[in-house]
Amino acid sequence: MIETVHVDLGERAYDVRIGPGLLSRAGAEIAPVLSRPRVAIVTDETVGARHLAALQSALGAEGIESTALTLPPGEATKSWAQLSRTVEWLLDQRIERRDVVIALGGGVIGDLVGFAAAILRRGVRFVQIPTSLLAQVDSSVGGKTGINAPQGKNLVGAFHQPTLVLADTDVLSTLARRDLLAGYGEVVKYGLLGDAAFFEWLEGAGPLLADGDGAARVRAVRRSVEMKADIVVRDETEQGDRALLNLGHTFCHALEAATGYSDRLLHGEGVAIGCALAFETSARLGFCAQEAPSRVRAHLREMGMKTDLSDIPGDLPDAAALLDLMGQDKKVVDGKLRFILARAIGDSFVADDVDGAVVQRVLSDALAQRR
Repeated sequence: MIETVHVDLGERAYDVRIGPGLLSRAGAEIAPVLSRPRVAIVTDETVGARHLAALQSALGAEGIESTALTLPPGEATKSWAQLSRTVEWLLDQRIERRDVVIALGGGVIGDLVGFAAAILRRGVRFVQIPTSLLAQVDSSVGGKTGINAPQGKNLVGAFHQPTLVLADTDVLSTLARRDLLAGYGEVVKYGLLGDAAFFEWLEGAGPLLADGDGAARVRAVRRSVEMKADIVVRDETEQGDRALLNLGHTFCHALEAATGYSDRLLHGEGVAIGCALAFETSARLGFCAQEAPSRVRAHLREMGMKTDLSDIPGDLPDAAALLDLMGQDKKVVDGKLRFILARAIGDSFVADDVDGAVVQRVLSDALAQRR
């Protein structure tokens, strides 16, 4: 059963198709949006080895010609060098403004290819085929594209909406458990930021999702996409409500920078730890009861996920240095840190001028648990 979530952005509206078997019918799904039967695919070595042949076969079955570029896997690919390589390759393929570029992969490929599409010929269309849970529930929807800079994550980019998103839940079975659980960090985030009933459902169904239950995966992806689509429609370019989607991310991005964007900490793992720290900060500031961060941590631990700074291997900077890294975050406004905090599970809000001393104490206490 394929489900559809419509992202209603007027002329930039598109559908997110969710369910099993979408990769094998990608040609039929994509054909209606093509101006000519030809596409360019960008993927990475890991995803390409698993899924590129199936995608090209599905496209060929509908008479759609395709050519592909395969990039190295990993966060380091979100760089100027690989962006330049991708844009120049697309120009070599004579991709025109009415053509379609397909991003086949996780969040790194989706962000990079989306940005390449945004700047190529001042904007060409692209289709997202997200192959990770994180990309299916978060980065493939909403039009945020970009690359990392030495100064921080996602600091260079553009808003560029896809033409179509195909989230095949069957491909999640090819993920390593760590990668699946990292994506689950973004799923949990949606319940924490705006849907207490969804979080309660996850407390029961999360283990089923992790163990391969197809119906649980479709429901989790659909609800996450619904919530993101609702927020994006209200605030496409993050002037207000869309900032809520960054729950946990200010902590996460600092931790990713501190660990060198390496496999010491995957993005979704950082989001999970960041959500726990955001709820701890909220409790310290008196916005929510202490039971809330305890409940968040309990569910993350039950899922076998990273929950605290003590779960990150290797050395970390001290609390002051981590706070300084947060100063590079895109959510800084007029030099003031902007955090997403919570009054309760399912009730988050934007806090524009959080006391840095409180945040530093939260980080200091968390770091002390590592000793």
